[in-house]
Amino acid sequence: MSYFLFVDESGQDLKESPYEVLAGVAIEDRDLWNLISALHAAEEEHFGGRYSSGNRELKGSNLLTRKTFRLAAQEPPIAQPERARLARACLDSGATADRMQLTALAQAKLSFVRDVFIIASRFRCKCFASITDQDAPRPTANYLRKDYAYLFERFFYFLEDAKNDPSGIVVFDELEKSSSHILLGQMHQYFRETAKGRHRSSLIIPEPFFVHSDLTTGIQLADLVAYIISWGVRLGGMNRAARPELGEYGEILCAMRHSSVREVGNNPSFRIWSFAILDDLRARIDQ
Repeated sequence: MSYFLFVDESGQDLKESPYEVLAGVAIEDRDLWNLISALHAAEEEHFGGRYSSGNRELKGSNLLTRKTFRLAAQEPPIAQPERARLARACLDSGATADRMQLTALAQAKLSFVRDVFIIASRFRCKCFASITDQDAPRPTANYLRKDYAYLFERFFYFLEDAKNDPSGIVVFDELEKSSSHILLGQMHQYFRETAKGRHRSSLIIPEPFFVHSDLTTGIQLADLVAYIISWGVRLGGMNRAARPELGEYGEILCAMRHSSVREVGNNPSFRIWSFAILDDLRARIDQ
C-alpha cells in the first residue's frame, strides 16, 4: 500500500499573492484512478465536456478569480443542465460569448470547485501545506527549503498514523529542468545526510516524480489547494488580507487537514496539523 502526495505551489512569484504556499494532496494508490474518473465526470457535468481539454488547466488562477465571482453574481443561479449547455457554448464561443454564457461558465467554475473537494473528501484525500509570509527570509545556501522539510514532516506523520506501514510517493509539477535537478539534489541531501531525513526515508521514497501539470489531475488538485490557502485560509498568525468570497472553500480545506499527536518537549500530547505556518524559509544550518 502507498500514498501519492501531489505537490504544487502558489505565490512563488512574490507578486500579488499574500502568502507563498507549498501544498500537497495525499491519496491512497487504490483510490487514485477512481478519484481521477470522478473528477473528470464532474468536469463533464459542470462544463458540458472537459474544461481541461486543449490548453486550459484546472488552476485556481483560472477558476477562482475575482472576475469569476463577479460574473457569476450578475444573474440568478442557472439550473442544470441549462448551465452546463451555456457554459459549453461559452467555452466554444470564446470572445464572442454573450452575457448568459459568461454567467453560466462562471457559475459552473465555482460549483465545479466545490464539487472537486466534496469528491476529494469522499476518497479520503488529505491536504498538507507550508504557508509562508512573502516577507520571510529566503535561503542563501543550497539546502532544502524549510517549507519542503515541513511538508515532508507532516506527510511522514500522516504515513506513521496510517495502517499497514504505507510508503509515500511524492509527485511534483515539473519545474524548469535545472530547477528540478537542484530540488532533486537537495532532497537527496536531506534524506541521506540529515538524521530527520534518514528517519523519514523509512516511509517516504526520497526520489520524487516530476510530471506536467496540464496532464496530471492530482497536480491540478494541489494547485487549487495552494491557491485557496494563499487567498482564502486564515489561521493563527496569518494577518494579511483575505478574499472573503473564498472563505467557504477555505473551510472545506481546513476540514481536510490531517491532525497528528506527538510528544514534543514536555508535552506528550502535542497536536500537529498538516498546515504549517512559517516565518523563515531558511534551513537551520543556513540561519
